Amino acid sequence: MEENSNFIKTIMKDDLESGKHKEIVTRFPPEPNGYLHIGHAKSIVINFGLADEFGGRTNLRFDDTNPVKEDKEYVDSIKEDVEWLGFQWDNLFFASDYFDVMYEKAVLLINKGLAYVDDLSAEEIREYRGTLSEPGKESPYRDRTVEENLDLFERMRKGEFANGEKVLRAKIDMASPNINLRDPVIYRIAHVTHHNTGDRWCIYPMYAFAHPLEDAIEGVTHSLCTTEFEDQRPLYDWVVSNCEMESTPRQIEFGRLNLTNTVMSKRKLKQLVEEGYVDGWDDPRLPTVSGLRRKGYTPEAIQEFVKAAGVSKGFSTVDEQMLEHFVREDLKLKAPRTMAVLKPLKVIITNYPEGEVEWLDAEINPENPEMGMRKIPFSREIYVEQDDFMENPPKKYFRLFPGNEVRLKHAYFIKCNEVIKDEAGNVVELHCTYDPETKSGTGFTGRKVKGTLHWVEASLAVPAEFRLYEPLIRDEDLKEEGSEDKTFLDFVNKDSLIIENGFVEPNMEAAKPQDKFQFFRHGYFNVDPKHSIDGKLVFNRSVSLKSSFKL
Repeated sequence: MEENSNFIKTIMKDDLESGKHKEIVTRFPPEPNGYLHIGHAKSIVINFGLADEFGGRTNLRFDDTNPVKEDKEYVDSIKEDVEWLGFQWDNLFFASDYFDVMYEKAVLLINKGLAYVDDLSAEEIREYRGTLSEPGKESPYRDRTVEENLDLFERMRKGEFANGEKVLRAKIDMASPNINLRDPVIYRIAHVTHHNTGDRWCIYPMYAFAHPLEDAIEGVTHSLCTTEFEDQRPLYDWVVSNCEMESTPRQIEFGRLNLTNTVMSKRKLKQLVEEGYVDGWDDPRLPTVSGLRRKGYTPEAIQEFVKAAGVSKGFSTVDEQMLEHFVREDLKLKAPRTMAVLKPLKVIITNYPEGEVEWLDAEINPENPEMGMRKIPFSREIYVEQDDFMENPPKKYFRLFPGNEVRLKHAYFIKCNEVIKDEAGNVVELHCTYDPETKSGTGFTGRKVKGTLHWVEASLAVPAEFRLYEPLIRDEDLKEEGSEDKTFLDFVNKDSLIIENGFVEPNMEAAKPQDKFQFFRHGYFNVDPKHSIDGKLVFNRSVSLKSSFKL
């Protein structure tokens, strides 16, 4: 990350140089209630990257204070995503590890007269809170004695009350201009089994109370979060101070990262998954880390994208094409080049010897000669793309049409002589001739052709499925959300996934899940780890070859 573009890095450097801290300690604290997305990837890169740069430590901590929404599946997926992105935590913690300490600190606040048990309902608490322009009203239960509050809080812990019957609130200032300081709820009752602590607890701390305590317990020096938590910073500091924590973390906010043409809300992503609009949390159309991984994006590309997007206070929506740019940049030297025909049309080369297979040489990646050479079979029967033939082409159409000659990539010139159709009039086969003098690599200069086609030899071709993706939801459509009772689901792009069935070169038979390739003229593709089973090859298109995007 560039020095002049990262105010957090400057703060950390100053804190080390002044002696305020001997070591930088950060944390990545996801709630295990969903899968991580590209916005979380920014937080991961910032927290782990800065700590690594200063020789410090980063904890992975699961903020599991709300057992109603949390699940071990999400815990496991988050661990996998962090490691895949290229980072390793120094310690693994759960907020639930600290439930005993949090309970003790709540009791401390009660004893100091800074917390009370309230009988108001959630709706009444909202009504009493006031507005941005009007102060709140004090609860009629605010002046309970310390002894009464201690007794009620202990009975809450023992499970004597129903969900929502009572809460514990911090006693701060109902007239504060900052609504977060108007006696926030710090404990609520939830009779539900916790994934980590089982049925030991039936009261759980609220995030705004738990989070600063977790940071302080772990000795976090810089608690990095997005700007929607900026208004909660005074409460964060109040909790650390009044709970008499030995360590005092500093909360610093940075702007969230959003991408165009997608949704980032966990609630909306969960809805898309649960209602079957997508193929799970790892669907390549989602901005989840697992979805990007399955689509063929690389951790290196995501890291470079986050760094290029920068770290600032401002909220930013970044063009999805910028992320795609870094994927291309990363893959262009890594991905082997090969040919794939997505919509095959049979071509018979009538003057090529029957039964003969010729093996042609081609570089695996012309931009990276060290990757070596590959062998490509060529014979009398090949497949080309249906889109590369027109019976009655417009002007400046340089691909196959009756009487026209084109070059086959790595092979020969062929000329279309005859078009074979079925009873319905559909073109099903082309008969062509080849010129043996025009073999690629021989230096033939007798004449030039303007069209170069990719192809696959028919007898050894490997069947494959190709999945082509478009945005699931476009920004221009979302502008209509909320009008005429429409939700974002009404704007899901029904053509966001197109499946084609074609062929790849025989050397692709050994391709493994997550292997990446550049298919000539089609783009970069990834072997789908979910559907490439029992010998079936399924490729997800990661990105097309070209884009108008400029950095």
